[in-house]
Amino acid sequence: MNDMASGATLARSRAQTPNTQESDADRIVGALVARARAAQRRFEHAGQETLDTAAAAAAWAIMEPQRNRRLAELAVRDTELGNADDKFRKNHRKTLGLLRDLHGVATTGVIARDEAHGIVEIARAVGVVAAITPSTNPGATPANKIINALKCGNAIIVAPSPKGYSSCALLIGFIHAEFAKAGLDPDLVQMLPQPIGKAATAALMRLADLVVATGSQANVRMAYTSGTPAFGVGAGNVASIVTASAKPDDAARKIAVSKTFDNATSCSSENSVVIEDAVYARMLDALAAQGGVLLDAAQKAQLQSAMWQDGKLSARCTARSAATIAREAGLDDIAAREPKFLMVEESGYGADHPFSGEKLSPVLTVYRAHDIDAAMDIVRGIYSYMGAGHSVGVHGADDALAVTLGTQLPVARVIVDQAHCLATGGNFDNGLPFSLSMGCGTWGGNNFSSNLGYRQYLNITRVAYPIAERVPEVDALLGDYFRRCGR
Repeated sequence: MNDMASGATLARSRAQTPNTQESDADRIVGALVARARAAQRRFEHAGQETLDTAAAAAAWAIMEPQRNRRLAELAVRDTELGNADDKFRKNHRKTLGLLRDLHGVATTGVIARDEAHGIVEIARAVGVVAAITPSTNPGATPANKIINALKCGNAIIVAPSPKGYSSCALLIGFIHAEFAKAGLDPDLVQMLPQPIGKAATAALMRLADLVVATGSQANVRMAYTSGTPAFGVGAGNVASIVTASAKPDDAARKIAVSKTFDNATSCSSENSVVIEDAVYARMLDALAAQGGVLLDAAQKAQLQSAMWQDGKLSARCTARSAATIAREAGLDDIAAREPKFLMVEESGYGADHPFSGEKLSPVLTVYRAHDIDAAMDIVRGIYSYMGAGHSVGVHGADDALAVTLGTQLPVARVIVDQAHCLATGGNFDNGLPFSLSMGCGTWGGNNFSSNLGYRQYLNITRVAYPIAERVPEVDALLGDYFRRCGR
């Protein structure tokens, strides 16, 4: 037996037969994984139609309107984050978009043939997936991971955040009800039992075949150090640039939509807007027309004291409405104006300027830039503090500028003239795949820079056939170099 095979056998044995020295968490989680692994082995070779049926069942479990409404309202009740109407829309739109992306896609058996190169590609399941999910999207994110995993022939076990446990449990109950209609094994989709703790989550990561982690950077770091192959996401802290060529009213409308959706629970909501000097005043007026209220220096100081305590974001302000946050800061006169979002002006970035970081709330930091080069420098400064790798928005850019941003800034996505939080994770009017987990590349400490999708839930086996030998002449490949530099 070779080293690779013996290592895989050891991992499987460890999951199936926990020894007496293992902790309670290891024994409990080991039993879940063993059940998942048994179900997955039967499922992965059941054929494309069965895999598609399982994915469809999980999708309808969250999309059915009455169940969706229950999930959205329970999520807000128990997490106290966001608002139910937006979560209802998110649950539907993100799942519908994922179904569109997966429709007709082959994920088992032979999926590609390259006759010219003699290569046949075979899609293979990864096995048992550990899904780490956040409290900000306790329905949509688990559903997205579950659908992708099932589409690719895997079993999945979810480790929800403690606050998101009830929503995840309700979702999985709905999935099991759909599975019963379709004759599918409920052990394909499971979740950790309460209480959710680090020991159980760590055990799940160790025993699974793949970890997909969305949420806090602490969870992502745990995933990457678990010893199991893992995909984790980077920190959000999106900035959008408004150029001198932008249409302020249009840009302000899209930024406001993005900033206020679900009380800015998304990592893709703008935390900062960097405005070129030529349109600065007009843009502030346009943002005000969309419900933004710009605070003065004293009000900004009050807000800062309320939002950060001992250097950490206060849960009393996270994902709450702008009026609630204003009242929490003692800004009752501002709250009385029923703002949709609050704005503060800033010129610095880093730990001494907390408004330059992620706020997870309808609070927008405003920077003024002399020109586009200065705007890019500001964005670099912001991302050197937090948010590198995620994405940047731009309003009023031509093709050349959009490409320049994509080559000069440490970002995996450039979102042009769109409501950023709706666009980054895929939308029906752009070509990005639907996802709630965005890879941030090496800039953000990640091993991928795409939107997390079904490809990350697959192994690909390649069959190589002999083809006619093609050996090039050295001069055909190095002739240009020789002419320029000599031999």
